[in-house]
Amino acid sequence: MTAAREERLPLDAASVDNARTTLLQLLARAGVYSGDAEELIALVEAGALALAHEELAGTGRQAPPGSGEPYATGWRDGSRAVTEGLAGLADRALRAAVAAGPAEEPDVRQPVGRMEVERAKVAVVPLYLSFSEESDLDPEVTEQVLAASLATMDARRRAAYPGRLTEFAGDHRSHLERLYATYGPGSAIAIHGRYTLVHSPTSLAVLERLAARPEELREEWDAAELPPAWLDGLTRAWDATA
Repeated sequence: MTAAREERLPLDAASVDNARTTLLQLLARAGVYSGDAEELIALVEAGALALAHEELAGTGRQAPPGSGEPYATGWRDGSRAVTEGLAGLADRALRAAVAAGPAEEPDVRQPVGRMEVERAKVAVVPLYLSFSEESDLDPEVTEQVLAASLATMDARRRAAYPGRLTEFAGDHRSHLERLYATYGPGSAIAIHGRYTLVHSPTSLAVLERLAARPEELREEWDAAELPPAWLDGLTRAWDATA
């Protein structure tokens, strides 16, 4: 046995369960509802599997240098089997984390949960602050706007929405910089009125949904009885700064 192998000490099931239980108890003392804590931990676990699959799929299929072709072929086949198995574990873990059944259709959307809204808040605020200053939009309105945006997606897409928002902000950075400079905080545009959402971090989520699922967003917007002028103003500002 090599020294490297001797140093490896993977966590066993009891140790992992101990860490998980400890975290749940600490979160409970901080006032976090147990169901919300369980959901967050499950998403982290599913994400760890997904990231491990991504890393192994990218580098783990190459046989060691100097290997003969029969050995290299067996290595690639074995690596493929392992990474595909890991991908299956990651998918099942994500389904369990978001309580999505195996037969769930992509367009079947469950009611938006409180923790989904909280995760969206955590995602949009730092992205927004990279373009502008944070506004003081009413917290209740913020939750309503984010809930309407999240309602256009199924549970698995909501879980991956922070990544989607980051991608959207990166792809449209120049456009977003112009929009917030012209209509956002510090501009001559008042915070109240047609361009209210431009002064809110929620505008990033709404803009992404307008680009991806405009019809569904308008349906959810109307169902939530949010001001139609806000959507119209955000659309006008986006088009005017293109």
